[in-house]
Amino acid sequence: MSVSGQRRVSGLLLGRAGRKVMARASSASVAVSRVWPGRADRLLIAPHDLRTTDATRAAEIYSGRFVFAGKIVTCHGRSVFELDPPSEEWEVTLLGFSWLRHLRAADSAITRANARALLDDWLTHPRKSAVARRADVVGRRIISLLSQAPLVLHDADARFYRRLIKNLTREIRALRYTKADIPDGISRLQVLIALCYASLCLANQAKHIRGAAKKLSEELQRQILPDGGHISRNPEALVELLLDLLPLRQTFAARNIPPPPALLNAIDRMMPMLRFFRHDDGSFALFNGMTTAAPGVLATLLAYDDTHGTPMPHMPHTGFQRLDAGTLTIIADTGAPPPPALSRDAHAGCLSFEMSSGTNRIVVNCGMPPTGRDNWRSFARSTAAHSTLTYRDTSSCQFVERKTVKRLLQGSPIVAGPVIVESYREVDAEGTILTMSHDGYRKAFGFVHRRVLSVAADGSRVDGEDTLAKELGSAFRGADDYAIRFHLHPSVKVNRLRDGRGAMLVLPNRDVWTFEAPDQKVELEDSVFLAGSDGPRRTTQIVIRQRAQQTATVRWCFARSANSASATARRDPQREPELPL
Repeated sequence: MSVSGQRRVSGLLLGRAGRKVMARASSASVAVSRVWPGRADRLLIAPHDLRTTDATRAAEIYSGRFVFAGKIVTCHGRSVFELDPPSEEWEVTLLGFSWLRHLRAADSAITRANARALLDDWLTHPRKSAVARRADVVGRRIISLLSQAPLVLHDADARFYRRLIKNLTREIRALRYTKADIPDGISRLQVLIALCYASLCLANQAKHIRGAAKKLSEELQRQILPDGGHISRNPEALVELLLDLLPLRQTFAARNIPPPPALLNAIDRMMPMLRFFRHDDGSFALFNGMTTAAPGVLATLLAYDDTHGTPMPHMPHTGFQRLDAGTLTIIADTGAPPPPALSRDAHAGCLSFEMSSGTNRIVVNCGMPPTGRDNWRSFARSTAAHSTLTYRDTSSCQFVERKTVKRLLQGSPIVAGPVIVESYREVDAEGTILTMSHDGYRKAFGFVHRRVLSVAADGSRVDGEDTLAKELGSAFRGADDYAIRFHLHPSVKVNRLRDGRGAMLVLPNRDVWTFEAPDQKVELEDSVFLAGSDGPRRTTQIVIRQRAQQTATVRWCFARSANSASATARRDPQREPELPL
């Protein structure tokens, strides 16, 4: 190839890389260039990390104990980067370096020296594993090192500074030239954010800012839907992205550069959606991979809310409905699965709902554990892990099962599921009626699941009706058993009523609710709440099992007692709760 041809090819590659760059930063940016004046290659800004910190973790790390993703590794004098990781999730956390924020929270000479020693180990003997080279891991590492620059550079010598900058520059360059095979969804956005973060925080990178902003804007417009939800339908994506996008907005301001309009618009849309999924106790509804949010994270994010907009009761693009009546809140999944490439964490929970009364959660979905997800992933994604109807113990969605295909697709996406999901609501003086349906069981079993929720205006009662509606020209095939499940939060104490047609629920604040299904036998079975901050917890589920006819309808209700004493006095003896054996 001629010299001019080589230059043209190089120009195309550089142009493509420049267009892929994007940003992240922070509201409390620190000017590092004052510490190292006059250097050609230097850090300009060290953004503040919005993620929560725990200063006590610094002592563990100093003693050589690295506790990540539910696994503990003790170094015994060896470099942590030379040890075999106990799990991929542990290795991702280690090599993302987000744990540096805990050392910074301790803010002592010892923790600063420890951070530099660990980074020196990494710079001298970087891990060569496939996880270390993953684009999303490299992106998180770049963000972490830039954010924690004040920790590692305070009192550092010029040699260490040059080594860190050289390493950052090399990884940023490699990330810019990464091929477009980064998994779609939040990983792709985070890579673009990391690159833009680098272009804003490092000197001599101004030429990349414009292209970075353009590329991120395009991706935000594609992935953040008009109602503010993420295209994956996972509420956790909102939390993770806002933790990066909010500091990015402030970093543009710190550099005296107007933030891209698409960035501002995305944040303005996502904030009301954040409140849409939030129960009154501060927790998030558990749909499509959501787990527990770290304490204080939601409060931190909402403190940056400039819009103060009220979330819509219906999120039509993401596919969720919210009903608020008095102190009662119901959040229901009324959407089809996301596209296959974005469904690696999506659940088969169509028409499932969560219900809370004030700060007490009552009906939940099982959710996803914060650590050790691979052990629970198959169950957590199944329809049986959600508060909805399950037919023949079969999920309403089908997932990729073959291991070879999973590896190629980097996960287990949904390959079939509901296509037509409908919902509409009626509001009158007596309350709100939400009517929903999905056809996830139509192809295999020949019926549509319809669910109606009627919520009293004062929030004291919820009447439900689940129907298996046979499609014209089709018939129920095979075994015809089905189950309607209501998973209860672990804080709810429940006893079945003596007549076997209902159950009494006692909430932590001593409020009493009664579940009734007058024409059905009600069972209490074991369940598991996976989204607890302290790991999976045992809980209970209310289950109604039946056999389908040509049209099968089950009616049930949750009702709050005005006060426990009077409610007990009026109740028939057969409606008393069963005594424990």
